[in-house]
Amino acid sequence: MLKIGDAAPAFELASDTGETVRSSSLKGQRYLLYFYPKDDTPGCTREACAFRDNLPAFEKLTVPVFGVSADEEKKHAKFARKYALNFPLLADPEHKLLEAYGVWVEKSMYGRKYFGIQRSSFVIDARGRIEQVWEKVSPDTHPTEVLAYLRGDAAPTKKAVVKKSSAAKKTIPKTAAVKKAAPKKVSVAKKVSATKKTTKTAAKAAARKAGSMPRKK
Repeated sequence: MLKIGDAAPAFELASDTGETVRSSSLKGQRYLLYFYPKDDTPGCTREACAFRDNLPAFEKLTVPVFGVSADEEKKHAKFARKYALNFPLLADPEHKLLEAYGVWVEKSMYGRKYFGIQRSSFVIDARGRIEQVWEKVSPDTHPTEVLAYLRGDAAPTKKAVVKKSSAAKKTIPKTAAVKKAAPKKVSVAKKVSATKKTTKTAAKAAARKAGSMPRKK
């Protein structure tokens, strides 16, 4: 799979409208390519509809969105009409662009191996290089995730995670201190138990002593 900083592969693919989209016509602007497994399947439908609903925000940022799969343009057209999709779907039945981006991968289901598309997205910058990559994305939240990145919204850093972890560690001694208070009750219980045991032992000894004394006539 391509990484940040790599040159974006050139392409020339048919869209759901029958028009041909060329990467050469996109030079000088940022754009998004999102790769998805198959038209009109549950996850892919949710993802496409989420991009559809968020498209005005992408347009405001002047970032065109293109969906790409191995389905042919006729199937793309049917999918786009059914859900009123408002962005182009690019057909790559020969897997040329899919393989160039490294998203045509071996998968496994119920012990059966096969090749398919790994759900991934790429932002290409104005110079024609990979600016950002998302691998194995969630179809429900991915469009908003991409928007957050394009808007420059802050994301949790590793330092923040470390601070949370260290804070969690600091709370451990307090718990330990509370647990240490418990043994006092246990020691009292042992003393009571020992006292009872001593009393019983003394009573038995007294009984034996009394039994050894001669009875009065």
